[in-house]
Amino acid sequence: MSHPAPLTTLVETSLYGDDLVALEAFYHGVLGLPVVARDPERHLFLQVGPGQMLLLFRADTTLQPGDFPRHGTRGPGHAAFGIAADQRENWRAQLLQSGIAIEAELDWPRGGKSIYFRDPAGNSIELITPGVWGLPDGW
Repeated sequence: MSHPAPLTTLVETSLYGDDLVALEAFYHGVLGLPVVARDPERHLFLQVGPGQMLLLFRADTTLQPGDFPRHGTRGPGHAAFGIAADQRENWRAQLLQSGIAIEAELDWPRGGKSIYFRDPAGNSIELITPGVWGLPDGW
């Protein structure tokens, strides 16, 4: 059986945490992502760039039967956000000024660079510059 046309993009990424107020302060306040929708008991949806969404859920609400298929998880996850290479130091300064501890900074073999830190729920967050993966669009 052959596959249909290739998948073209990743539209949604989900991370989980219990304190949606703290997550909004972090992702909207520190990282500057626009809030698209919020339900204070269940979720926070933020836009990343022109075509991707970050979905933040309280895990216990997504593990219960309801209007949507169950899809929750427990424990920390990981997401990487792309930044322009010439903005790395500005982002580093923004994180430190906001009291965010930087866990690691790595230089990758293909030339990209990463900054790792944690969100309020303990998820591993990475800011990456082009070149990390050597993908056709630069990433």
